[in-house]
Amino acid sequence: MWNSPAEFFEMGGYALYVWCSFGVCALILILEPLAINNRRKAIVNRLKREIRAEKFDKEGMK
Repeated sequence: MWNSPAEFFEMGGYALYVWCSFGVCALILILEPLAINNRRKAIVNRLKREIRAEKFDKEGMK
């Protein structure tokens, strides 16, 4: 096993790969919910505009 924290963080020469992979995973876990929320807001806004446009068209045809 590892004799010191430094050996653990070096991970037998694979530290760069392991820690970069960990960082990318953490970044995705943070950014994905934000992206999903922004997409949901965009969809809701588009649907609201479509509903307003349909109401406007119906009022104009009367």
